[in-house]
Amino acid sequence: MARRTIAARLILAVLAAACQATPPEAESASEKQPPALKPSILGSTLGEADAQTAEVSTEELIGALAEGNAVLLDTRPRLEWAISHIPGALNVAPKPGMPMSEYTSDAAEVGRLVAGEKTTPLILYCSGPFCGKSKRVAADLIAEGYTDVRRYQLGTPVWRALGGVMVIEPEGARHVFEQDRTAVWIDVRDAEEFQSGTIPGAKNLPRSGVLPGKDVGEVRAAKDDGRLPVRDHNTRLIVFGADGAQAKAVAEALAREAFHNVTYFDGSLDSLQAALN
Repeated sequence: MARRTIAARLILAVLAAACQATPPEAESASEKQPPALKPSILGSTLGEADAQTAEVSTEELIGALAEGNAVLLDTRPRLEWAISHIPGALNVAPKPGMPMSEYTSDAAEVGRLVAGEKTTPLILYCSGPFCGKSKRVAADLIAEGYTDVRRYQLGTPVWRALGGVMVIEPEGARHVFEQDRTAVWIDVRDAEEFQSGTIPGAKNLPRSGVLPGKDVGEVRAAKDDGRLPVRDHNTRLIVFGADGAQAKAVAEALAREAFHNVTYFDGSLDSLQAALN
């Protein structure tokens, strides 16, 4: 009786294993299927219903900037653009006769920017999901016959939240230097260069000490000794150095440290000092 019971259990175990096993042809078919892509926040858009123009995701915008296959247009007022804009973004004059509450970039100025080529791929952005500026400009451009107009409707807030850095222009730097006493200016040249002269009030965070990874090297030290404003990660940080590439590298590192308001000056220290004087 015991032997029969053991045999029955073995048979049941084998049958159960057989039921759970994947047939060879099924395994072969599954191997041929590409793995399902996981949703990514970088691939997301606002998803507006009945939009007149298509949206692009952050991922698509990064790709367009890398390939240089579209004109990126910042549709905010010039001073906003000058203070901080997505790298590579251009700005044009406003549409005449519009009140500031309905600020709209001039489609005619866009036409001059692209030399009248209405098939030029255009990507517009402004101040985020609730900003109507890029929608107004897009509508005007469509009415003028432009055929490839898209919007990065997530705009500057989401770009920054996802680790994107911004560029500051000379006139924007002067405005911030004169008006924003809370801004922190970060000089990324080596200590010897920093000591030979810099922007008044600037902090030194040498590029050579910014290492791969989080909370390491000079960045960790700057958090601990107060050079970086760890009590308010929304503080405006303006990064500059010997050139734009040096400044950009440190700005991107700081954005990865959860500082949400990082801009860099895409030029030399001499040109920055000339703008501030």
